[in-house]
Amino acid sequence: MTRMATPHDLESFPRLALRPEQAAESLGVSRSFFFASILPELRVVRCGRVRLVPVAELKHWLEDNSTRAFQL
Repeated sequence: MTRMATPHDLESFPRLALRPEQAAESLGVSRSFFFASILPELRVVRCGRVRLVPVAELKHWLEDNSTRAFQL
């Protein structure tokens, strides 16, 4: 017999995508800054009214937009 997944089981799976509010929080920026400055540069997945930002897309954006703190 197959058992149903519990919330505890789901916590052990890594997130593959985040809602925009969660993505903003994970980057450490405000929701308004994320929606105005970052989200337009990202590819998103739309599922009806839900928008999901792939974690891989956030990582790619960070790589493309990062610079060294001190340029020698």
